[in-house]
Amino acid sequence: MAIRFAEERHGLTAAQSRRDERPAARGGGIASGSDGAPAGTSSAPLQVPRRIYGGVVLFILTLLTVNVFTALHDARGSLETWKPFVSEYTAAVIILATMPAVALAAVRTPVGRGRWLRLALVHLLGSIVFCAVVVCGFVVLRKLIFAMLGRHYVFGGFGELVYEYRKLVLAYCGMVVVFRLSARTYGGGPAAPAAVQTEASKPEAEATFDIRDGAKLIRTPLGDILATRSAGNYVEFHLADGRRPLMRVTLSSVEAALQPHGFVRTHRSWLVNPSRLRALEPEGSGDWRILLDGGADAPLSRRYPEALKLLRRA
Repeated sequence: MAIRFAEERHGLTAAQSRRDERPAARGGGIASGSDGAPAGTSSAPLQVPRRIYGGVVLFILTLLTVNVFTALHDARGSLETWKPFVSEYTAAVIILATMPAVALAAVRTPVGRGRWLRLALVHLLGSIVFCAVVVCGFVVLRKLIFAMLGRHYVFGGFGELVYEYRKLVLAYCGMVVVFRLSARTYGGGPAAPAAVQTEASKPEAEATFDIRDGAKLIRTPLGDILATRSAGNYVEFHLADGRRPLMRVTLSSVEAALQPHGFVRTHRSWLVNPSRLRALEPEGSGDWRILLDGGADAPLSRRYPEALKLLRRA
């Protein structure tokens, strides 16, 4: 394919520039595609597998049981046996009751470049609310149990609240990390990397790529994919017919599937199909603009010199 190298950069339309700068996926929604419709249907929500909940429950109960017997051992007979059980297990009841809310906060809070401040603020507030709910809950339970036994329970005030927060914030952070790392898309299992159909009986020209746009599967011929770009927790596909479906998957996974079929990494956030290349335009400072069929375009960073060589030979 002959490539025209423009000596002067053709001006991009303002609409195209705004389109490139607009994020394709936000925390609660998805940016529109070129036709004004949503670029992708709502992606499959993340959920925590039940076995993970079971493992966290078992860990918490085991840890608190160890705390009970440690307290009894350290007291050396000076502590009534039932008190550490009441103290630890009332806390366990409230922690386990709030666990689904912590899991929801873990999987619904966006994670990615430019979102760390929001992530920190959300979980700082979440840990405070978690601590307040747990402390209020176990204080009520302890007062009821103590009253049934003819005793009176007194909470230690602000000093004890700070002490409890130090312990509970560790429990909160631990659950957030476990739930986030173990979350899977709805329907079971992680979002599968896109599959390229390359059976021996199917000609290479007919190879297809499965784009899972939410609950919808779009089986797309490789030649119809102009480019892909990373968009937060998603990858946006630029298709020849103007559609821009989103898939919840990493760009690295898509690259691993498409690179054997000639796709080139031109930017840390972009893959390009060289067979749909129309022209390369210099942008200055060693960067280039890749013009693709249908009026689409993509960046070529100076940090990818090998990509420039490959595109020049395309």
